[in-house]
Amino acid sequence: MADLDDIKDGKDFGLDKPQVNPTFDIKGCGALDWGMQSRLSQVFHPKTGKTVMLAFDHGYFQGATTGLERIDLNIKPLFEHTDVLMATRGAVRSMVPANTNKPVVLRCSGANSILTELENETVAVGIEDAIRLNVSAMAAQVYIGSKFEHQSINNIIKLIDDGTRYGIPTMAVTGVGKEMARDQRYFTLATRIAAEIGSHFVKTYFVEKGFEKVAAGCPVPIVIAGGKKLPELEALDMCYRAIDQGAAGVDMGRNIFQSEDPIAMIKAVREVVHNNMSAQHAHELFLSIKNS
Repeated sequence: MADLDDIKDGKDFGLDKPQVNPTFDIKGCGALDWGMQSRLSQVFHPKTGKTVMLAFDHGYFQGATTGLERIDLNIKPLFEHTDVLMATRGAVRSMVPANTNKPVVLRCSGANSILTELENETVAVGIEDAIRLNVSAMAAQVYIGSKFEHQSINNIIKLIDDGTRYGIPTMAVTGVGKEMARDQRYFTLATRIAAEIGSHFVKTYFVEKGFEKVAAGCPVPIVIAGGKKLPELEALDMCYRAIDQGAAGVDMGRNIFQSEDPIAMIKAVREVVHNNMSAQHAHELFLSIKNS
């Protein structure tokens, strides 16, 4: 307990300096509570406002796909080079060491597989378990335009409402059905709906024409999905153009862990995202690391 003897009056009140407590300034988060902003600052680097997320949650519907057969062998070496881990609770508990000290965006939708309709998902993780895992954000698919649209929006709304109660942000992931067009008009619609219902950031696909409109029309940060495996230079070029046109980061999986050299690739992606390195220079860096 503080001693009552020798109490001295305060003197340095900084009367000539107004009090300043700046918010974490990323798109759309200025009115959020302190806990939300704190967790978003774990996802988006405070100095750049950007993020490199390593996605290895594919097993929740694909099983042991190429590159994810052994997360402990193939993915764990990448942890130190990423900003964020995007994973399922099963993978986190069984294969991510607790002392990894990387923020987790937790896959919270599921109950589907590649053998059935991918759009038919439900909320697969309760808020209490997300809290137990100390996650920085939760994520679920939203399938705008599919026959499961209403169900998937309800899934996102539940995560948003539960997460808001405890200061945990939600990332909506714009899923695309087999018959849906992957164009600027669709993704502008899907990302805006996701933001309007309360998602704190949105994962979507890069499109060749009009992506700057997708990014501008979404009032919260957008991170792009890596999508299918591309040659390294093409994947880096996609990253560069997405960031240049307004994306706040990437959430890459196959284009990193299926690369010829995953560590070299994630290092090159980081340079593009955080330091605005050109795709060509980033590819040269990739080759230099790969061949060293």
